[in-house]
Amino acid sequence: MKIKIRKMPYEKVMEITPAGIKDPVRPSPFLRKVMNFVSSSELKKTDFKCIVGDMKDVVKGEPVLYLMNHSSFTDLKIATSIIEEPYNIICTTDALVGKEKLMRSIGCIPTQKFTADIRLVNDISYALNTLKTSVLMYPEAGYTFDGTTTTLPESIGKLVKVLGFPVVMICSHGAFLRDPLYNGLRLRNCKVTADKYTLFTRNEIKELSIDQINSGIAEAFSFDNLKEQFEKGIHINESFRAEGLSRVLYKCPVCGSEGHMHASGITLECRDCGSVWELSELGKMEYKNSSLPEKMCAPVLFDHIPDWYRWERECVRQELIDGKYHLEIPVRIMMIVDYKAMYEVGEGVLTHSDKGFHLTGCGGKLDYYRKPLASYTVNADYFFYEIGDMISFGDKNKLFYCFPQKDIDVVAKTRLAAEELYKISKNHS
Repeated sequence: MKIKIRKMPYEKVMEITPAGIKDPVRPSPFLRKVMNFVSSSELKKTDFKCIVGDMKDVVKGEPVLYLMNHSSFTDLKIATSIIEEPYNIICTTDALVGKEKLMRSIGCIPTQKFTADIRLVNDISYALNTLKTSVLMYPEAGYTFDGTTTTLPESIGKLVKVLGFPVVMICSHGAFLRDPLYNGLRLRNCKVTADKYTLFTRNEIKELSIDQINSGIAEAFSFDNLKEQFEKGIHINESFRAEGLSRVLYKCPVCGSEGHMHASGITLECRDCGSVWELSELGKMEYKNSSLPEKMCAPVLFDHIPDWYRWERECVRQELIDGKYHLEIPVRIMMIVDYKAMYEVGEGVLTHSDKGFHLTGCGGKLDYYRKPLASYTVNADYFFYEIGDMISFGDKNKLFYCFPQKDIDVVAKTRLAAEELYKISKNHS
């Protein structure tokens, strides 16, 4: 998938009137049929099955709020195939660029990812109460990097409470294994299933506190795709299954170096110390050196990707506490201010430290700060619209998309740092 790009000077982009506010529309029945046909045809290749559980308090013809985990682009195909009634879907602003009319006709409700958007609550309420359509949300918003839950917003429980509609959970299994974000959009041969069940009834929403609702959502979103793969004996035998994995496992647990991990075929290698791992068909990282190292930076040699990724998070947090964390990289800068195009405005430098994000560039005309408490995470993606790895942030009038110019894997660490910096800053505020 690609996006419409237009080169334009930064000052000209800043003169563009931001996209106007529009009410959600009921999805086109014809387009729903087309999407269902395309999605169902694609899912047949995965022997897809939906396991429907207890659908208490769900009445045919009445809207509900769907919550779904975000594993890969396959998620949308799953939702389209198993949600029978008309529904609107919460999507990111970039999804409407160059095709606003079509995407709104499908039922898309755009929002700026990880940016305060008060309008979104009104749009969801409008769809449920006025259009009488269900609403699909991916509360994680960002795709999982390591196959486990990404950080959930603290506000989701309050949203559920305010809306008051039954909440239905859709949890996919195998979608991450089929199409992990790090692997460059290449599909693997893997079965995909989904669970669908009522998470909260209307009465439960009335009776439960916001904290209790948040806890229930967190439990529903507690998953580990790679652990499930190993336990169920799911074999992924593609010869490219480890390619791009250095985007996630960027730090060597043996020597502690960063930016020297290289993934190719089914192996991951540290080009600093020579350590080599092989990603097995069951999703385990197998250390391939002839002997174990005498000293390691990490407490163990990780064979489970989420454990490795969790250790990287702990390392980033310690860097922040010690005042040693600092990112400064040259970036290619693009912007979204309306739905006509993504505007390429030039080059600059992205800095991230305990002070937050600082983006400069475009011949000295761009100087933008984003403080640590502005968001609990940052929008980060791999191979974004086939352009490259990306870090994005902004405000209600503009979004900046930064594409690192150097061939180094910094996206995952930046997301981890933003999340840990938010927690630290919040505790100190």
